[in-house]
Amino acid sequence: MMTKRIFSALLAAALSLSLLAGCGSTSGSTASSAADGPQRYSTVFYDVFDTVTQVIAYCDSEEEFTAQMDALHADLVEYNQLYDIYNDYDGVTNIKTINDNAGTAPVTVDDKILGMLELAQTMYDTTGGKLNIALGSVLNIWHNYREAALADDNDSNNQLPTQEELDAAAQHCDIANLIIDEDAKTVYLADPAMSLDVGSVGKGYAVEQAAQAAEARGLTSALISVGGNLRAIGTKPDGSQWVGGVENPWNSSEVYTNGSSTVAAVKMSDLSLVTSGDYQRYYVVDGVRYHHLIDPATLWPAAYFDGVSVLAPDSGVADCLTTGLFCLPLEEGKQLVESLDGVEALWCTTDGEVVTSSGWSEHTN
Repeated sequence: MMTKRIFSALLAAALSLSLLAGCGSTSGSTASSAADGPQRYSTVFYDVFDTVTQVIAYCDSEEEFTAQMDALHADLVEYNQLYDIYNDYDGVTNIKTINDNAGTAPVTVDDKILGMLELAQTMYDTTGGKLNIALGSVLNIWHNYREAALADDNDSNNQLPTQEELDAAAQHCDIANLIIDEDAKTVYLADPAMSLDVGSVGKGYAVEQAAQAAEARGLTSALISVGGNLRAIGTKPDGSQWVGGVENPWNSSEVYTNGSSTVAAVKMSDLSLVTSGDYQRYYVVDGVRYHHLIDPATLWPAAYFDGVSVLAPDSGVADCLTTGLFCLPLEEGKQLVESLDGVEALWCTTDGEVVTSSGWSEHTN
């Protein structure tokens, strides 16, 4: 279950999206008084990917908007269940099913799982192993310590994992043991102590696929935010682009020097903006914050940045890259971004500096 701390931060992020997009409507109601042409609607729901989802869209009628949102919501619910590593669902074979059968037998899975895992394998290579969904055994250790800490009101009781237990778990994180048979549509974990954690790719991949499905159903103008993972469809009816914001990681509840709680605003049309940060999912030990973005090289929270944002045409790719870049030194990360077509990035360093890739400014106001 999502902690109050995380939920409050994500709700604030969703409200920030509303302000950036200029949305004044509530769920299912129009925010436009124009008699002709598409009108603006918005909706919010809270039951997918443990976060807040908000959609702002222009449609010809409330009925059209409602039908689009019902279908989009159903898609996201399905992806949420398929990519879940903690829960079983009746009639659903998901990532937890694969983990439960590690070292035992291949598992026949849906194409929605195969596509996501194949993207993750590709991005493992792209990021030099910094994006590794096979790191589940290590991430689970951190998850358990964090959950125990968040369940205890006394921070003095909070504990850190030992290097020994992290090192032992790391022996079971070889992505080569993720065996995908495309023809048979099966996934097999050859190491019985291995487990997948797709938190670094699942949500982004789901948002991209759900957005593409919505476009195929005729949605032509929308901004989707799933926990701050933004995906823009088309432009607004007047031809202007959607605007997405990069949250201020140093104090996301306060106004930054540019007059808002964001460090940057970018124009978006058929683009995704995804951010990874150390300020939403963490716990504190002896006054030090330990976040959830674990560097595969050290097995400890990556210490290069407080936030990394990626702008790219594909939300799944952007999601993977934010995690990978978060675990790479700045110069290496910049070289990687500059080598990728259509990808830009913004880094918020631990000393309060904002650094952007060469083409980032082309998307700013």
